[in-house]
Order: sequence, then structure tokens, then C-alpha cells
Amino acid sequence: MSKIKKAGKGKITVRDIAAMKERGEKFAVLTAYSFQIAALLDSAGVELFIVGDSVGMVEAGYSTTLPVTMDEIVYHTRAVARASSRALVVADMPFGSYQTGVGAARENAVRLVKEGGAEAVKVEGGRRTAEAIRAIVDMDVPVMGHVGLTPQSVHKMGGYRIQGRTRAGHEDTLADARAVEEAGAFAIVLEGIPVALAKEITESLSIPTIGIGAGPHCDAQVLVVNDMLGISAGAQAPKFVKKYADLDTIITRAVKTYVKEVKTGKFPTRRHSY
Repeated sequence: MSKIKKAGKGKITVRDIAAMKERGEKFAVLTAYSFQIAALLDSAGVELFIVGDSVGMVEAGYSTTLPVTMDEIVYHTRAVARASSRALVVADMPFGSYQTGVGAARENAVRLVKEGGAEAVKVEGGRRTAEAIRAIVDMDVPVMGHVGLTPQSVHKMGGYRIQGRTRAGHEDTLADARAVEEAGAFAIVLEGIPVALAKEITESLSIPTIGIGAGPHCDAQVLVVNDMLGISAGAQAPKFVKKYADLDTIITRAVKTYVKEVKTGKFPTRRHSY
């Protein structure tokens, strides 16, 4: 018989995340897409991974998240899940995987759990996707919501624009957040909304809020791992990103040195030969 895990020990679960909200304990979230990076993040203390459809933009070079497929998310989730001994693994439901109906939402959530090893899934949208959230939760698959600036709605929004700035937008975003909670989500991402609105949502919901470009009052913060590590290939990071490293410079310098040593015969030496 397996031992019952004590709260706060070993693998983090959705119940642990809820307990953090109750205790007023903030937690750190990052996106993750690969085994080696996820292993490093896990050992460094990140409590929750989102295998985001942002992988399409930062790893595959897409201009939006919309082309990302279920197969791609399953592949990256599987890699991250194998690396995570502690962090909770949440997989994005990509565009088209739940918008076409409740049946598709259920089937694709099952794929992410069975094939990808996800411990929860993330669904964008509020009131319009509440039915899909409820249907997945009814299968005992935990769901994270996502309101405000929802990247899968980029065409409807006319670009990546801050949401909730007008009174009507404020009320719409608040209603969306409440609908996500009522549908049974265990947590919710608040993206690209004013600080005051994020504070109001965080204080009014019983589930944890995870902010990205939503100010300091959320229960947790998330960043795209490439952004916070400074891997951007020259692209300008959004205002809300803080770079904790400059890997662009470090990697470029290392590769230039390698190229030079290969061309001049300095590498490999006897030390690097059998």
C-alpha cells in the first residue's frame, strides 16, 4: 500500500495549491516545454508548470499560439511531466481542442492526462467556455481557467491588448472570472489586466489567481520561461517581463567561441578525443 502524502511534502497537488491561497502564501509558476529545463526549474523550487501553447511562439516561431496542435502539446507535456518530481504539471488546451464542443473538450483533456501525463489542464475564456470547464471537471480532471488577455482570442481582440480598462470591460472580466470559479476551476490565470481589477478578482474569488501582466496582488505569478531567462533572439519582451538572466548573450558568446575554435583547429584537443 502506498503511503498517504502529507500536505506540503513531495508532489504538489491542486489541494496544496488551494491551501496556499488559504494561508496567504504566494507561489511561483513558470511555463515549461522540455525535459532538461523543467528538471532545472523543478529543482529550483517552482511549484507549478504550465506547458503553454506559447511554445508555438517561443520555440516553433509561430506568430500566434493558434497553430499549435494537440499532438504538439501532448509531446511537450510528456517531456515536462517526466522531469517534474515536485511541481504540478498543467497543460494548455490549444485552440480548437475545446471550442468545437463539450465532447471534444472531454476527449482532448483525456489525451493530455493519459498520453501527456498532465495533472490538470488550462482552458482560456470565461463565461463562453464555462460549459467546457464544467464538463472536464466532471471527469475529475482539474481545470485552470484563464481570463483577461486570452491569446487564443487575438483576432477578436485586434491584437495583444490590455483588457478590462473600461467600466464595461472591467465588469466583463470580473464576470468571466466568477464564471470560471463557478464552473469548478481550481485556479485562474489573470493576463494583461489593470492592477486594481486583478486585486478585486483575487480578493473576491476563493480559488488562487495567477498573474501575468496583472500586478502584485495575485496569489501567484507566471512568466514564460524563455522571457525571464533572456532567451528572446532579439525580440522585445512585454513590459511585465523581468529578465533574471541574459542567456541570449551567454549562448551567443559561447557559440561564437566554439565556431572560432573549430575553424582554427583549437577544438577538439587530445583531452576531448578517444
